[in-house]
Amino acid sequence: TQSTWGLDSNMKFSADVSSSRRKSRLRHFTAPSSERRILMSAGLSKELRAQYHVRSMPIRKDDDVKIVRGTHKGKEGKVSAVYRRKWVIHIDRVTRNKANGATSQVGIHPSNVVITKLHMDKDRAAALARKDAAKQAQAAKGKGKHDQLD
Repeated sequence: TQSTWGLDSNMKFSADVSSSRRKSRLRHFTAPSSERRILMSAGLSKELRAQYHVRSMPIRKDDDVKIVRGTHKGKEGKVSAVYRRKWVIHIDRVTRNKANGATSQVGIHPSNVVITKLHMDKDRAAALARKDAAKQAQAAKGKGKHDQLD
């Protein structure tokens, strides 16, 4: 819909953020490791979501995950490596046999897995508490879909 100044209702909110596909892809694929950590997040299982009131977390080594998409769907294991440079994670027992008989790890994108058990340390516990507190504050203001929260 058009307003008096020719402003569209579909306009972006910030002039500092480009809506160009080309620039978005450039920024994504040239992102530094610190930003890739956040971009390589995975969803939490329904049980963990109910427990922590958090939808997703950046994936890390020693998390237990279940693959929910792709050829290896249904397989579970522990994350053995987070390969930020290649945008993949390596999971124990998710391997393939090479022509010479050796086995190699299969790279799985974090968006294709769900975290079933978090490897907990003090920083991660603090992050979960911080995210939960932010969600509770939003619910108190009456924003968002927070029907399921206590």
